[in-house]
Amino acid sequence: MKFNLKIFHWIVFLWLLLVVVRFELVANYYSLLLKYIGLLFSDFSSALSILNFRLADAMLSSVLLILSITIILIFRKKLSFLQIKLNFSFAFLIVLGFIFVFAPIITNENPEYSGKISITKLLPPFSTLKQIEVKSNRSLTNVERFLSESEKIIKPRFNDKIIFADSVIQSDKIAYYQKNNLYELDKEKLVTVNGKVAIEEKYFLLGTDEFGRDLFSRLIYGTRISISVGLGSVLLSFIIGIILGFTAGYRGGFWDVFLNRFAEIFLAFPVIYLIVLILALFGSSVFSVIIVLGISGWMSLFKIVKSEVLSIKQKDFFSTAELIGLRKINLLFKEIFPVLIVPVIVNLVFLFSNIILAEAALSYLGLGTGNEYPSWGAMISSGQEYITKAWWLITFPGLGLILTLFSFNSSGRQLGKTLNPRLK
Repeated sequence: MKFNLKIFHWIVFLWLLLVVVRFELVANYYSLLLKYIGLLFSDFSSALSILNFRLADAMLSSVLLILSITIILIFRKKLSFLQIKLNFSFAFLIVLGFIFVFAPIITNENPEYSGKISITKLLPPFSTLKQIEVKSNRSLTNVERFLSESEKIIKPRFNDKIIFADSVIQSDKIAYYQKNNLYELDKEKLVTVNGKVAIEEKYFLLGTDEFGRDLFSRLIYGTRISISVGLGSVLLSFIIGIILGFTAGYRGGFWDVFLNRFAEIFLAFPVIYLIVLILALFGSSVFSVIIVLGISGWMSLFKIVKSEVLSIKQKDFFSTAELIGLRKINLLFKEIFPVLIVPVIVNLVFLFSNIILAEAALSYLGLGTGNEYPSWGAMISSGQEYITKAWWLITFPGLGLILTLFSFNSSGRQLGKTLNPRLK
């Protein structure tokens, strides 16, 4: 019996894999969520003051983990895209979607945490270190206790209580080696379990970078940044392209000529120079990159919308809609947009891949999302300085970028053929 693997099966498999592999972390997140809800009722103002993005992100991801699979199972038959036959491109894009939504579950490490650079710098993939923790002796309030527990689960950017070592020896005192240097500590100063110092294995799946930061965590959150920039920029380009294309096609005359010349200026002028100039003048941030890439990618969508509107204007159903007095906004969304949906979706998929490539190029030039966030382009840029002795710094983000571009372009072509039979 032949079994066709569909998108639904792949999503369920990834969900089960995530739950099984990260079950303990997910359980800790739910425990943290319950404690935070209790803190809200007991000390509302303090609970709000300690809420930060990473804490909210972790708790929200754990909730979405249950909601997502529930919605998919309930509406499996109504969501037709779940029955599409799976291929490599769709499989990889779904993996990217999982990374975007469930990044705090995939890795709870802070992408900016480095520890002691002398021991964590440029570790190769699959490296391990011993980890011991200095305990806090002072009494804690409820809020401080919650923060302390949350930092054990959601790793902070700075943590001077964690000590990484090549090896640890337990005797009357704890002796540990860091790059052949011997250090000693009293047991009373360290976290213990059943009278013995708690020694954990710290794994670095993809190694570390030049600052000792975990490359796997940086790659996961760098994926998130690229997808966020892509979604924001595509949405902005979509809004601009739809409005200007509808205006040019529906109004015609002066507006058609003016908007056509305006679009042709953008197409003729190398937009990368404008992007670099604006970012150099106003600074690099996620928001500025989204704005700049969004206003530089609407031209192709404008041409598609305008040509379709000019064609639809001659149809009887559109003339009838005008005669009964529908407003322009209703004409756009009720009469024109349903006809435009196929070419628009395909165009947006290709535009998404172009924006991700542009963001990586800007980050490579130092004009991307800034130093506050990990980025594929910035990781490739910094990795080229160590290419002879740390190949993993440039290989993994470069491979992620290549596979992402290939998957989006391949999916765009397949969607075009699927949604428009004339292209087959």
